[in-house]
Amino acid sequence: MCIAVWLWQSHPLYPFILLLNRDEYHNRSSKPAAWWEEEPQILGGRDCRAGGTWLACSRDGRVAFLTNFLEPQVLPDAKTRGDLPVRFLQSAKSPLEFALEVKREGCQYNGFNLILADLCTKKMAYVTNRYKGEALHAQEVLPGCHVLTNANLDSPWHKAERLGRNFKDLIQQYGGKEIHEKNMVEKLMNDTVKAERNMLPGTGHDPEWEFNLSSIFVETDTKMGRYGTRSMVGLSAKTTGEVTFYERYIDQESWKEQTIVYQIGNQQ
Repeated sequence: MCIAVWLWQSHPLYPFILLLNRDEYHNRSSKPAAWWEEEPQILGGRDCRAGGTWLACSRDGRVAFLTNFLEPQVLPDAKTRGDLPVRFLQSAKSPLEFALEVKREGCQYNGFNLILADLCTKKMAYVTNRYKGEALHAQEVLPGCHVLTNANLDSPWHKAERLGRNFKDLIQQYGGKEIHEKNMVEKLMNDTVKAERNMLPGTGHDPEWEFNLSSIFVETDTKMGRYGTRSMVGLSAKTTGEVTFYERYIDQESWKEQTIVYQIGNQQ
């Protein structure tokens, strides 16, 4: 599970600002963001079990991230959703072209939401295989502020509305000045306020599980081990082409942080 909020093509200095929390079992091995050895154009975290990613970007200005759908039933032999962002970064297709390709094969995966962006062409697309009655769906994402949880894009879940509201307030405080990715993550993505129980989404899961997942920062114990927010990312792209990737992540049950800065088009 994850939650993400972003501002797209609506800021004088930053065409793209993204905050994202990744939720997963603590005993599921993963790697923090880095340039991939076998794919040196790709920067992102990596799931060690399946090999995919939840968020990655590339030197040529492409970004992709996904969230899982919160649903009670899953396909045991489904394809790995984490491969989808990687495939987009490896391709030359536009975000919408790739979204339509994924739409055709969506039934082979468990529920997902996928965001695809090209910072150079200023295009962004959304595709999901769980949309209003199970219909596969793809669309262009318009400029503005958007929030993605474990339901459809901009669904009015408690945590989505809370994060979206706080994100807009913080962006307004910065005005047209430079933002600070670390500061934004610290202020917004550590939020542990849960929804009132009568405001839970009713996904078919145990209401107690829904309640434990209803905060922006998740932390809970389960029979399968500790589950919760494993990494928090603040990603920004300037009009100059400079990309900043700030990440705070758990390593050996301790929080660490790193910042990676690169220039779109720079092959070094």
